[in-house]
Amino acid sequence: DGRVSSVSVQQLIEQISYVNKAKMIDHIGGVEEGAYEIYNCVEKIIKQDILGCEMTELEGKDLGSKEESTAPEEEVFGDVLWDAHDEQEQMEAFQQASNSTCELGFEKYFERLNDLVAAPAPIPPLLVSGGPGSGKSLLLSKWIQLQQKHSPNTLILYHFVGRPMSTSSESALIIKRLTLKLMQHSWLVSPLTLDPAKLLEEFPRWLEKLSARHQGSIIIIIDSIDQIQQAEKHMKWLIDPLPVNVRVIVSVNVETCPQAWRLWPTLHLDPLNSKDVKSLISAECDSANVKLTKEQEKKLERHCRSATTCNALYVTLLGKTIACVGSTGNIDETLQQCFQCQDTVSLYRLVLRSVQESLRSDKEKGLLREILCVIGVSHNGVSESELMELYPDLSSAVLASLIHSLHKMCLLTYGCGLLKFQHLQAWEMVRLEYMEEGENVISAYRQKLVEYFTMQLSRDRVTWRSADELPWLFQQQGDKQKLHKCLLNLFVSQNLYKRGHFAELLSYWQLVGKDKSSMAAEYFDSLKEYEKSCEGEESMICLADLYETLGRFLKDLGLLSQAVAPLQRSLEIRETALDPDHPRVAQSLHQLAGVYVQWKKFGNAEQLYKQALEISENAYGAEHPRVARELDALATLYQKQNKYEQAEQLRKKSFKIRQKAARRKGSLCGFALLRQRALQLEELTLGKDTPDNARTLNELGVLYYLQNNLETAELFLKRSLEMRERVLGPDHPDCAQSLNNLAALYNEKKHYDKAEELYEKALDIRRRALAPDHPSLAYTVKHLAVLYKKMGKLDKAVPLYELAVEIRQKSFGPKHPSVATALVNLAVLYCQMKRQMEALPLYERALKIYEDSFGHMHPRVGETLKNLAVLSYEGGDFEKAAELYKRAMEIKEAETLLIGGKATSRHSSSGDTFSLKSALSPNVFLEHGQR
Repeated sequence: DGRVSSVSVQQLIEQISYVNKAKMIDHIGGVEEGAYEIYNCVEKIIKQDILGCEMTELEGKDLGSKEESTAPEEEVFGDVLWDAHDEQEQMEAFQQASNSTCELGFEKYFERLNDLVAAPAPIPPLLVSGGPGSGKSLLLSKWIQLQQKHSPNTLILYHFVGRPMSTSSESALIIKRLTLKLMQHSWLVSPLTLDPAKLLEEFPRWLEKLSARHQGSIIIIIDSIDQIQQAEKHMKWLIDPLPVNVRVIVSVNVETCPQAWRLWPTLHLDPLNSKDVKSLISAECDSANVKLTKEQEKKLERHCRSATTCNALYVTLLGKTIACVGSTGNIDETLQQCFQCQDTVSLYRLVLRSVQESLRSDKEKGLLREILCVIGVSHNGVSESELMELYPDLSSAVLASLIHSLHKMCLLTYGCGLLKFQHLQAWEMVRLEYMEEGENVISAYRQKLVEYFTMQLSRDRVTWRSADELPWLFQQQGDKQKLHKCLLNLFVSQNLYKRGHFAELLSYWQLVGKDKSSMAAEYFDSLKEYEKSCEGEESMICLADLYETLGRFLKDLGLLSQAVAPLQRSLEIRETALDPDHPRVAQSLHQLAGVYVQWKKFGNAEQLYKQALEISENAYGAEHPRVARELDALATLYQKQNKYEQAEQLRKKSFKIRQKAARRKGSLCGFALLRQRALQLEELTLGKDTPDNARTLNELGVLYYLQNNLETAELFLKRSLEMRERVLGPDHPDCAQSLNNLAALYNEKKHYDKAEELYEKALDIRRRALAPDHPSLAYTVKHLAVLYKKMGKLDKAVPLYELAVEIRQKSFGPKHPSVATALVNLAVLYCQMKRQMEALPLYERALKIYEDSFGHMHPRVGETLKNLAVLSYEGGDFEKAAELYKRAMEIKEAETLLIGGKATSRHSSSGDTFSLKSALSPNVFLEHGQR
């Protein structure tokens, strides 16, 4: 009912308001609406704050973003398949590794690492060695942070290997990821083989080629490299001489380091000295307000003297154990128990037992065991929701409490939303504690997971989770028959392939004992069988995707003649089910052309690429990255035919498009800006006043803003503004851009008065310098209007919302849906100001535009009807309100029926509805205003 339910909730809300990056969603209403509100907010954060897309780019224009919502993700990297989960896992691993605030006397090691970077080439990899838990990951992550801060010209590529047998330890995926990272930073979009053997063989050549294009040092860091499966065999490139500007650092456990690598220069992490031990334990105790006596400190110092009791992980665990019992229990008794533990695994066992003792019932203790064992036998971890489904008796309160305790005591951590062991020794302890009976126990837990994910498949729920876990579990169980059946589930194989897990998929087929040709035949037969059950547009589009995936897979295997048939079938289905000019048809043409290129049938390939280029230009406009992709493909084709002049022209055209797109959108990984930073930072520090340098300073500011480094961002944006005012004059449109960006930053920092002043200056410049329908003017108008609204200055906001309507009318004509969006925004404002009579005609006009543009049953028509119903109700016209609301509900029900009981509407960042019909019809994709 809108009232704060308790004192603790009130305190939470107050705390949130002081956190810089916290977003609070204030919602009163149904659960489903609340979930959509949250979805909208998260989508907006991802698009604006993380990807750096200005939302106005889609606003009101039919940019040909006809396919944007359903377009294949991998196109960001040309034809290369990319797994967002793998990338996320690496980012989280780096953050977790660098979480500790204690430096542990690392300065001496930092100097040694710095010497390596400065040493003249050629130089072999540097080996960072130490026992388990000695702080190798912490050292490397802290040093990476220092390098990123002090050497912006240096490109650092890192990979943190997790548990052996997990996805992060697969050599082909590691090499593919490093190659793609290099390609991003050198703006190179080239075909990349997915064949694991070729990938490993070609990596040294890629490294040579791409390092030559980079204007600075490249440092490759692989943590726990000895955990990679068959590390020596798959990492042979480490033994070859490295390119001049490349340095490699790898970390290993002393016991498991391959013999051949022991000859490399080595940085060995010494056990912690007594001072570091004391500071680590003190830090943990201070965080829990626990004070140790001098006698207790002496006992601890005497205990932590052997190699196994003075490594970083052991001492951290020791500190956490003392801190945990310190406030309520007997510290001397706890110390006595800890002193019985002479290594990390036995200390983990003590930690586990203390968690067990804190549980209230045997049932909870049993659930603790189940949770740890299931996580232990999984491939990549288990999510909380999966645990709740696996164990129906497990309440969310008990689970939350257990995970809190296990996370606090360094047993479990999160990665990609999955629970996994924080350290290898924690998993080792669980195995010794709960699975000593051997393979039978492990097999029973694996079987539990097998049954769970098999049940998901039987419900046609193929997620990345079931594709990651199920085949791997069958492989571990040695059940070839079930593995074979699982692989022939087309959606499982498609999921693995489209996420680039090519080597994994291949290894499963090898285990089943099938060669490439028989595997291709089985897939094709399964698809033919599946096609018989396909009815209706939606299932045919899905079928076309499956045929395309199979064709690409066979092409990557080198089975070119077998790849043509599925790709051809995919093309036929898309032309029939969608439209011959649909962007997905261009996708099919592109893939088919790629096969003909490899087959050396250049005439066929050229014709197909040109068709794909024409469709893409019509669909997206001449300056879209997908047009650049087709231009690159044609350029590569001409190069193969020695038509160098034609190739060069197309490459230049493509490069300009990519450069423009990267600047406009901030790019997916910010690689365009990173490259500019590397090339131009030195020149910038000399302080030359040029428009180019001012632009680069502005872009650096934007990059730091996107990385949430607001202080550094402010520095760069201010310098950019000052330089532009000196060089171009204070009334130049470029100054308005700097003012606009600074205003956005102050808005983020909640310095609303400063933001208001800068937005007003930017608006004044843009009004005088730009055409009345210019997108940049519209952008500033919109953001200043929203700021006024946020500050409660509604009277000031009104003329800007009215101006937004005018701009859109001039840009698109009075009957365009974008105008309806602006009318709805203005109507919402009038309602807030209790000016309902002025809001009513705006809603009615918006409704007419939406009905004429999209038809009477479109979700956006339904949303507007609902708003009109509320106005009629508040105005006392209950009959009209009921009639309007009934119509709105009919649209909602029809929308739900469209895809069999699931809500089809995806909500935009501003709270309105996108129809999923855009997946079928290429003409429906516009951004909407607020409800």
